Amino acid sequence: MLPRYSHALWMIVALAQLAGCGGAPTRKPAELTDFEPTATLKLLWDGSVDSAGTDVFYPRVSGSVVYAAGSGGSVTGFDKASGSTAVNFEAGERISGGVGVAEGLVLLGTSKGQVLAFSREGKPLWQAQLSGEVLSPPESQEGIIVARTGDGRIHGLDAATGKRRWIYQRATPALSVRTHAGVVVIQGGVFAGFPGGRLVALALANGNIGWEAVVALPRGTTELERVADVTSLPVIDGKQACAAAFQGRVACFDAFRGTLLWARDVSSIAGIAVDARYLYVTDDKDAVQALDKTSGASIWRQDQLAGRSVTGPLALGRHVVVGDFEGYVHLLSREDGSFAARIRTDSSGILAPAIALDATSFLVQTRSGGVYAFAIQ
Repeated sequence: MLPRYSHALWMIVALAQLAGCGGAPTRKPAELTDFEPTATLKLLWDGSVDSAGTDVFYPRVSGSVVYAAGSGGSVTGFDKASGSTAVNFEAGERISGGVGVAEGLVLLGTSKGQVLAFSREGKPLWQAQLSGEVLSPPESQEGIIVARTGDGRIHGLDAATGKRRWIYQRATPALSVRTHAGVVVIQGGVFAGFPGGRLVALALANGNIGWEAVVALPRGTTELERVADVTSLPVIDGKQACAAAFQGRVACFDAFRGTLLWARDVSSIAGIAVDARYLYVTDDKDAVQALDKTSGASIWRQDQLAGRSVTGPLALGRHVVVGDFEGYVHLLSREDGSFAARIRTDSSGILAPAIALDATSFLVQTRSGGVYAFAIQ
């Protein structure tokens, strides 16, 4: 029989392998095959920031500036149109929580549990000490900063001073997936997924819980089999709030009451996206699927990227954008999931979903710190 610490270590390693962890794949990746392109990806500009290290970094767009950072603590603001450097400053701490931009602030989270606030020109304004490592970008709306820590807490902070306004806490299972997904703040609500397959809606003003819904229930006999965590950001689409759980389901709920609208058995750790017609999900086998967003009915499934540690999707016009562990950007047709275009960044891999710059262009950040803006033609 394994000693207790060995058993725990084995479970952590096995869970990391199942989840992929955004790094090199743990199963043989599919070879990329040739196809007849129906679109072109044009590089608009590229830049660089610090390496991501063991974390996942999400660039952010604010007006005409794209802010990006890496683990070393340097933050760069790129002109959205040209890629020229608009601002550059040092946080003075190791960053683990990406970049949040709102309320006239640039917000960073650190491995020491701090939220650091700067002006958009890089002037330090305040810092707040939280209860644990900040793994995701802080969000802000209506004068309240919302930051999530690795111990399962969500903190509401005053945007002007950083002082605590409220805190939400819930128990977490002994074994869960380490996630860099934070919260979605929209229309006075805070939406967040949790270990154990739960999706929670909080009031932004005071942190009170509005509703809690079950995305997926833990199943199986071992602790590893019973992991059913919501590890990616939920998506709020009008009156629907949708989320995906690892070893669980994709489910959509009434955004105001939390009542289940539909659910489909699809396991995902990478995440989901929606457009006017479909919900897109990257499943745990690295297949990208399109589901009817009103019923969950299957529309198409692109499975030729198996084992390539595919990112969550970005829905952009008539296409869906995903990245992979070798730094390739894949453009899929919204209609049938076929490959429309492909282009490579560097070889260090893309960890976070692409972000939209406008209706026809987007941006990705690689593990080594490459920042690439592309246009779809």
